[in-house]
Amino acid sequence: MPFEPPRSLSPSKVTSFRQCALAFRFTAIERLPEPPTVWTVKGTLVHSALERLFWRHQRGERSQAAALVELASAWDHLQVDPEWIELALSPGDADSFRGDAETLVKNYFRIEDPNDVTPVGIEVTLEARLGDLRLRGIIDRLDLTPDGDLVVVDYKTGRAPSPAFEQSKLVGVQIYALLCQEVLGRRPVAVRLLHLKEPTVITAEPSEQVLRGQRQKALAVWSAIERACEAEDFRPKTSPLCNYCRFQTFCPAFGGNPDDAAPAFAALATEGAT
Repeated sequence: MPFEPPRSLSPSKVTSFRQCALAFRFTAIERLPEPPTVWTVKGTLVHSALERLFWRHQRGERSQAAALVELASAWDHLQVDPEWIELALSPGDADSFRGDAETLVKNYFRIEDPNDVTPVGIEVTLEARLGDLRLRGIIDRLDLTPDGDLVVVDYKTGRAPSPAFEQSKLVGVQIYALLCQEVLGRRPVAVRLLHLKEPTVITAEPSEQVLRGQRQKALAVWSAIERACEAEDFRPKTSPLCNYCRFQTFCPAFGGNPDDAAPAFAALATEGAT
C-alpha cells in the first residue's frame, strides 16, 4: 500500500528530504519518534529566552541583564519539560548545559543591539499553498527596517558553516522569505542567520530570481516525495550525517531493512509504557 504524503512541508523537511529520502520517510511519513538531544533542547531554551526578551521588554529595556533574567525563567520552566527530563543529565552536565546557554545569550548582544530592532512578529507561523503543496514555516523574528521593509531573522545555536557551505544553510530562511512574499505580499529585503556560538551573522538579499528558484525547488521536492510515496521507494543517501543517524540499523546502505524500523520503535514505546 503506498505511503500517504505529509500534509505540509516546512523548510527543515525540504532540506531533510534532499539530504536523505529514507530518513525523511522515517520522520515525516512514518513519524517515528525523535529523541531529544542536548543540542536541540539547548536551542529551544535559548530561543525561548530571546523570544521573552522581545515579548516582555520594550525598546530601551532589552539589556543583557534582562535577557539573562528571561533565560532563568525559561530554565525554570524547562525543568518539567518531558524532553529535558528524558535527557537525564547529571548535576554537573546540567550546570554545563546552562552555562553554555548563558554564553549563547550573551553572544547575541555581540551581534546586535536589540534596542535598535523593530520586530513586527516573533515566532511567526506562515503557510502558503503552492500548487498541491502546503508550505509552512515558523520565523524566529520578522523585523521592520526604518524604510518599512521586512527582514527575516533566524537564530542558530550550532556551529556556523564554513564559507563554502554558507549558501546551503541559507535555504531555510530563503523559503521563509518566499512565504512572506506569498502570504504577506511583500518580499523581504534581507534574510539573516544569527549564529550565536561564534558569534557571526550571515546575510543575503532574496531577489525575485532567488525566490523563483526556491519555489521551483520546493515544488520539485514535493513532486519527488509524491512519487516516492506512490512507489514506496525512499532511497538512502550516504554522507557524514550517517554517523549521527539513529536509523542506521534499518538502512539498506548499512545492511538493514527499512520495514523493520516502525515495529522496532513501536516495541520500544510499549516497553517504555510498562
